[in-house]
Amino acid sequence: MTPLKENIISVAIQGGFGAFHEIAAKQFFGNVPIEIIPCETFTDLFNELQDKKADCGIVAMENSVAGSLLQNLTLLRESGLSIMGEQYLRVVQNLIALPGQTLSDIREIHSHPIAIQQCHVFLNELRRKGVRIIDSVDTALSVKWIREQNLAGTGALGSELAAKMYGMEILKTEVETNKRNFTRFQIITESDKVKELEQIANQTINKATLCFSLTHEEGRLSHVLSVLSFYNMNLTKIQSLPIVGIEWEYFFYIDLVFADYNRYQQALDAVKPLTEHLQILGEYQNGQRPSENKTIVED
Repeated sequence: MTPLKENIISVAIQGGFGAFHEIAAKQFFGNVPIEIIPCETFTDLFNELQDKKADCGIVAMENSVAGSLLQNLTLLRESGLSIMGEQYLRVVQNLIALPGQTLSDIREIHSHPIAIQQCHVFLNELRRKGVRIIDSVDTALSVKWIREQNLAGTGALGSELAAKMYGMEILKTEVETNKRNFTRFQIITESDKVKELEQIANQTINKATLCFSLTHEEGRLSHVLSVLSFYNMNLTKIQSLPIVGIEWEYFFYIDLVFADYNRYQQALDAVKPLTEHLQILGEYQNGQRPSENKTIVED
């Protein structure tokens, strides 16, 4: 029986069907029926959420090889939306091409810049042989484009799901340089429909993402970090980004993991007088980090 439309969660992703965002969404929501809404860019994704055209979004925030996706921190802060969950994914990159092609046939490879960065050793060997490596907006959309245009001699980096979805062949699997290639995704939403799901409602809140700026006073950041340490907050990430239009001033984005929510609230109260524009971007359960082994995702 097909689920009623009102029981389906619409999830905006960056990229096309078969993108790693879709795989992460399926893992996070499990048996909950979801409808994937592809978006070409992360800006488009946040626009879909703010215009309430999707119940939630799943957004890549950090990769263990390529680092943080800095634009997404700014998009999140400016959107007024909240992080409600977190999903880690072991990312396996594959070289994908039309059926019947071989590795020696490939003259161009298209993919998202971060995917290219993740596979730099493999790709550099091909560059030396004259293969062109070309940036695109998405891994899965590159696979789809090659299939639709019937482009012989052209490959793409992407997921096993994308290869299967578009009837393509994997010429070489696991071409990522470091096999410990993980991406951390976050669930972004303000929808009560999503908040009521078991995956969200039954979370143990033990992680928070905060954003703040600081006045130009000597040792102010050190003071803030000392206060957080005093309250037993485990600082797992800190990232600074310039405040546009105010030279040499910065927004600081931090992730905190904690065992005691009340202690966390006390820490917030203690740092508020030391910061400016303090914003809670989300309170949620720390995502479970996967093993090195890849996960097979069925259609």
